[in-house]
Amino acid sequence: MNLDRIIDEIASQADDFLAEASNRKEARAGVAELVNADYAALGAADRTAVIERVMAILDREGFFESDRAGGMSDNSAADE
Repeated sequence: MNLDRIIDEIASQADDFLAEASNRKEARAGVAELVNADYAALGAADRTAVIERVMAILDREGFFESDRAGGMSDNSAADE
């Protein structure tokens, strides 16, 4: 499986499947749930890499800095 394609696909869908997430911890859990459900064939290390890289893309794109979802602006590292 092409991890870059998977990462891009998940990151591009984030607005939809993370619409109800209210902080980074919930967003990370949502990404992990999606990866585990849709890409179960990936090994544990690849799943972790995908989750980390998707979260990095969302951070870089300012996903957690907006007022969307009633407070995604919580950038606390404790939420990870």
